[in-house]
Amino acid sequence: MAKVKTAFFCQNCGTQYSKWVGQCSACKEWNTVVEEVVQKEEKKSWKTPTSTKTKVAKPLRVNEISIEKELRLNTYDIEFNRVLGGGLVPGSLTLLGGEPGIGKSTLLLQIALKLPYKTLYVSGEESQKQIKMRADRIYPNSDTCLILTETKTQNIFKQIETTAPDIVVIDSIQTLHSDYIESAAGSISQIRECTTELIKFAKETNTPVILIGHITKDGSIAGPKILEHMVDSVLQFEGDRNYVYRILRSLKNRFGSTAELGIYEMQGSGLREVNNPSEILISKHDEGLSGTAIASTVEGMRPLMIEIQALVSTAVYGTPQRSTTGYNAKRLNMLLAVLEKRAGFKLGAKDVFLNITGGISVDDPAIDLAVIAAILSSNEDIAIEKGICFAAEVGLAGEIRPVQRVEQRILEAEKLGFHMVFVSKNNKISLKNTQIKIQLVSKIEDVAGFLFG
Repeated sequence: MAKVKTAFFCQNCGTQYSKWVGQCSACKEWNTVVEEVVQKEEKKSWKTPTSTKTKVAKPLRVNEISIEKELRLNTYDIEFNRVLGGGLVPGSLTLLGGEPGIGKSTLLLQIALKLPYKTLYVSGEESQKQIKMRADRIYPNSDTCLILTETKTQNIFKQIETTAPDIVVIDSIQTLHSDYIESAAGSISQIRECTTELIKFAKETNTPVILIGHITKDGSIAGPKILEHMVDSVLQFEGDRNYVYRILRSLKNRFGSTAELGIYEMQGSGLREVNNPSEILISKHDEGLSGTAIASTVEGMRPLMIEIQALVSTAVYGTPQRSTTGYNAKRLNMLLAVLEKRAGFKLGAKDVFLNITGGISVDDPAIDLAVIAAILSSNEDIAIEKGICFAAEVGLAGEIRPVQRVEQRILEAEKLGFHMVFVSKNNKISLKNTQIKIQLVSKIEDVAGFLFG
């Protein structure tokens, strides 16, 4: 037996110390440094090594390296494929994080049940009967998904050797533990060791592995920060429990863009893919309502039409309130200052509430003009004509600034039946034969005069 060595790790950020300290010097948190026993024992591979010779990597010249397109496995989920960049890359490790109860396990179980490949779903949190009850609700007739309830990595790898799956799903990485580390499951050392073993398995066998990760109270992935550096992709599953819609974002992706967005609707039979999110983000009402405006935004390669609601009322308590949902409050204050200074609208003594419908958050500056239009509509109590949308940024001088990919935004608005779109006159637009009217504006006063006389 090798000598046992102890080390001290910060449970918040993962910094290692040779002795105990009261405050972590890296993250400045108190009483987070704990002692963990590291068993210095010669580790075997994820499987019993054979007598075959070990392959040694050799350096290659840059012009000798092949750049053929990476083969990807189709997950048969359009939204999941979009966020990953086209599907799962063989040998990749994907980490999916999200709040408790948001639907992480449901999403991956649903994908595992519908895949035509042999999939091993390993759960350390639920029994096989619990998973079966959920599977019957989602997709009861799957014959390619294998369910394993196990938390010890050595036993998991034995079952992997027996079943030889094409895809492995781990729910969750914080529940696994390895015999090579003498510490509790979920500790810094265990998470790092178990992830290292899974990475070695994935790279040696070319098998994609998907991990579910818990998050801390501040929204970051629980465990050492190095965990996010070790994996190939980090996905975030988010949403409000009061809404049925869930958003899948990519925070890191070595094989694709991190700007893509996937939208799901939570139903009793699982998560439904929302392929046209503009329809769910725009309210259906016949009568004109003041304080609403439609903005054209872009998430990744996908254009979205979103509804912005504003409420402007006289401040009752003396100090005006500024409240936003799904929008940056500081940017709202900036736009209100521009309206007062450049356009002459006196909003300093009024409460302003802003909401982006659907429970999503948007930081695209192209929705600035729609925010101003909604605020002015509520202030004047005049509804904006149905069929008008906006796609422009507003500067501090009150000028209407151009935005990128404006033609894609215009075509999406036309496809959804809008008859007019407000854009900056500085945008270069080369569209021809379009039915939608493109209204070019340069100042806020132009927009206000056109909409409200």
